Amino acid sequence: MLQNETNLSITRFQNGELWETDDTIVTEFPITIKLNQEEFATLVCTPEYLEDLVIGFLASEHVIKGYSDIEDLWIEEGRGFAHVTVKNTHLLNDQFRSKRYITSCCGMSRQGFYFVNDALTVKKVGHIKISLTPAECIELMDNLQKEAETFKRTGGVHNAALCDKTGMQLMRMDIGRHNALDKLFGYCVKNSIPTDDKILVFSGRISSEILIKASKMGCSVILSKSAPTELAIELANKLGITTVGFIRNESFNIYTNDWRISDRKEPELS
Repeated sequence: MLQNETNLSITRFQNGELWETDDTIVTEFPITIKLNQEEFATLVCTPEYLEDLVIGFLASEHVIKGYSDIEDLWIEEGRGFAHVTVKNTHLLNDQFRSKRYITSCCGMSRQGFYFVNDALTVKKVGHIKISLTPAECIELMDNLQKEAETFKRTGGVHNAALCDKTGMQLMRMDIGRHNALDKLFGYCVKNSIPTDDKILVFSGRISSEILIKASKMGCSVILSKSAPTELAIELANKLGITTVGFIRNESFNIYTNDWRISDRKEPELS
């Protein structure tokens, strides 16, 4: 089994001096999805929960509607292949059958791919009535940070979790922000776990691609320790998603749909 981390000898500069030490480095691993025996996409990721990653990616990109669409899936880890056989493909046209290389970076590498077919797959979630207090927002982010062991050792991954008001239900990490969400989504698709009643807690920037992926999952609330982009805010307003950023040191900013965040607790049912 591939490891998520490796130890390397490095030279560190600190307190005006150079000295030799060891450091823990996160692993970067390419996995190529072969869809019905044709190369479909290569994802660069952290090599754990690869099956969940593949399922989540295919569901998010509307290649499958559900886990039952997959007839067979097996990971050939040694060669870096995920072999997937599906019953039907819900692709828009033949251009999606050409191989794509999806990098792990957090810039524009995936946006061009996303926006081609997102109009058919995003979900408006303005009707979902989830409510959180400010204290609950801060506590959920604190819990994510406490559990982020690989980040503490390497500083090289993003973390994401699906939560409800009782706490964290599922957590995944990856070198790619989008991969971390796909791993969450894939696990839920595989195990028939609803996501439209969950809160997405996230360590990275809320970009447009992250906002779109959250909407495809049906999540109506995104909590992040970082900032949103202007386009993400625009999309969040259109889709009815509550975005909360800069959750740090007992403070945060609510950028969209602030009606889900209130300092008044819900009344207890008698």
